[in-house]
Amino acid sequence: MLHIAICDDESYMQDKLKNLLHDFFAENKIEISVITFTCGENLLEYSKKIDILFLDIQMKSLNGIDTAKILRQSGFEGFLIFVTILKEKVFQAFEVQAFDYLIKPFREDFFYKIMKRLLKHMENAKEKNLLIRIGYENMLIPFDDIVFCEVIGRKIYLHLMSSEIIEYYEKLENLEIKLGKYFYKCHRSYLVNLKYLRSFKNGMAVMSNGKNIPVSRLRSKEFSSVIFKYMRDWR
Repeated sequence: MLHIAICDDESYMQDKLKNLLHDFFAENKIEISVITFTCGENLLEYSKKIDILFLDIQMKSLNGIDTAKILRQSGFEGFLIFVTILKEKVFQAFEVQAFDYLIKPFREDFFYKIMKRLLKHMENAKEKNLLIRIGYENMLIPFDDIVFCEVIGRKIYLHLMSSEIIEYYEKLENLEIKLGKYFYKCHRSYLVNLKYLRSFKNGMAVMSNGKNIPVSRLRSKEFSSVIFKYMRDWR
């Protein structure tokens, strides 16, 4: 599910964007949730995840540009699309890494053009992210966040750089295909991220988080070759 927020002090604009968003993502068979705010202050108080934010530049009290600056400073990494009536204000959007902008009143075809480009951008980003499903929630996990993967029973355990462990149902064989060259199956129960491999000795792969991962005897020689190839080609 994509979490979308609209921050605009005009109710008709909120309604127009909500209707267009629901139509667009329904056509693309993507589930979304949409939350609305009438001012930047209320948006800044919101602590839940936002994947896409439509932000009006001209609002009373705290304007959209200043709101976006505070959001970025606090770690907001979602896609930002400004909505404004003044085209000249758009140049300030570069300061806060805005994806695009809509000039009021905007045409529906222009809105769809932006959203198609955004969707394509998000699809391309998945190439370096692992999409997993836990219950009813979809999650994107960057490859670079994963130190190693472990299978126990029917569950996969993702060991992250943050020390967090995420568990979900998946076959290790399927996961290996999704991760591709970034990871190596050194044991029937483990996939290791070669980026975080620190040494290989005595049949153990020593990872950057201090964990020792067993390397099967049959894979030991191939593992050494993979390490050298990674050092030569991927770094």
